[in-house]
Amino acid sequence: MTILKRLPTLIQLRHLVAIADHGHFNAAAEATLVTQSTVSASIKELEALLGAVLLERTKRTVRLTALGEEFTSRARTILRDAGDLVDLAEAAGQPLTGALRLGVIPTISPFLLPRVLPAVRLAFPELKLYLREDKSANLVESLTGGDLDLLVLAFPFPTSQLETHIFAEDPFWLAFPRGHPLGQKERISARDLKKANLLLLEEGNCLRDHILAAGASVSAGDYEASSLHTIIQMADNGLGLTILPKMAIDAGLVRGTRLEVRPLDGRHASRTIGFAWRKSSPRAADFTLLSDFFRDELATPLPKRRRK
Repeated sequence: MTILKRLPTLIQLRHLVAIADHGHFNAAAEATLVTQSTVSASIKELEALLGAVLLERTKRTVRLTALGEEFTSRARTILRDAGDLVDLAEAAGQPLTGALRLGVIPTISPFLLPRVLPAVRLAFPELKLYLREDKSANLVESLTGGDLDLLVLAFPFPTSQLETHIFAEDPFWLAFPRGHPLGQKERISARDLKKANLLLLEEGNCLRDHILAAGASVSAGDYEASSLHTIIQMADNGLGLTILPKMAIDAGLVRGTRLEVRPLDGRHASRTIGFAWRKSSPRAADFTLLSDFFRDELATPLPKRRRK
């Protein structure tokens, strides 16, 4: 006769992971939408079941024991795999239905999503998208940890452990104040930028790395910013030149400014846009279908704006 071993519940594992993430019972309770007493009772039951202490508690702090660290790491994997089981069941039905947690970087989100998502909503009305904006490295961490299902990233970016599917190319253009000498050129080369005061996003942003690669020996100017909208205002006020993705220009980023734009020449004068997901995801067919849909939708010319 087989004796069944008592196992922790997914709820208990979720509460433990929440405490590890937030460092406090109150914050863990808020994150999991229950009361603090519920989280406390859940952890006590888990420790009693295991016959081991997972948390060191003081009046002010909560920290994981050595066993707690290892246990929590494995709990994250179990929770992620349990989520994949649900995704597997959903994928067996109609394509692109149910919840989809999508991570997008800020240098793509405001320019791509407003153009594509209305068509996605019409084509796949049963798909419920939950969006999160963050830097690429943070999104990849959330994806591998199971907190997100799918990412929209700009490449090149290290994703050797992920499946990727490119759906668009996004060339770089130079933006500069009206009257600048570079306005006499139809296209801009990396050599033209050697002495330019180039405005860039702050370090840690992948678009900054892509732009520096496009400009070869070009270095950052005196000013940096955390968003493209701020960069545009700085350039419009004569503080320097900047390089922009054409996707942002098409979306009207420089509209209403005194800036002119020219295409940038060079082997690396563009970035590619695509999806990334876990190789173990059971929704790979859905994500490939969605990627093809994005590619086809972006190939459609933008509608002409009416003049006021």
